[in-house]
Amino acid sequence: MPEMPVVPSKDGLPDWLDPVVHVVETVEPLQLSRFLPPGNGAGRQSAVLILFGDGQRGPELLLMERASSLRSHAGQPAFPGGALDPEDGDPTADGPLRAALREAEEETGLDPAGVQIFGVLPKLYIPVSGFVVTPVLGWWREPSPVGVVDPNETARVFTVPVADLTEPANRATTVHPSGHRGPAFLVESALVWGFTAGIIDRLLHYAGWERPWDGDRQVPLDGRA
Repeated sequence: MPEMPVVPSKDGLPDWLDPVVHVVETVEPLQLSRFLPPGNGAGRQSAVLILFGDGQRGPELLLMERASSLRSHAGQPAFPGGALDPEDGDPTADGPLRAALREAEEETGLDPAGVQIFGVLPKLYIPVSGFVVTPVLGWWREPSPVGVVDPNETARVFTVPVADLTEPANRATTVHPSGHRGPAFLVESALVWGFTAGIIDRLLHYAGWERPWDGDRQVPLDGRA
């Protein structure tokens, strides 16, 4: 018997998520990133779960820190996620939603049954790894315990209050050895940068949660890139 399709639902979401729902409904791909999937269909299909929860200090996001031994993006904080497997189903239908939930369960131990998917952002591209990424947005309706499942993949799992992400003192601009500049967040004793920081930055901006911050404050990436 085939599995029921995973269908995004906005029913019963907390009011504070309304601005994020609006972003899902209105944002254009180039408003999120200048790196969009190749027109020839190249790239490895993948998905990440952008999971909003209600924490002790208000809205928060679930992040994980990738193990330092991994081949790509080692040691980087990131959203849970990864490449689609054949079992996830159609990459043009609900395959990315299934992949985001499956990867989040494998990497953080969360119970997917407690997650309500409420939207999907346009597919983006990570040139350095060739991944075509579908950002899947979820509401942690029924929080479950999370932590490191496989230390070979994940160094730690943590949540970050949105209030810390919007705090101007926690924001900076990373400068890659290549000269590329991008947004960064110094939170939970981690430097969130790259693809993950880019999505967070755009979500905060278009949701109207962003506060003025000093874009001239720089963090060199020489030792982390």
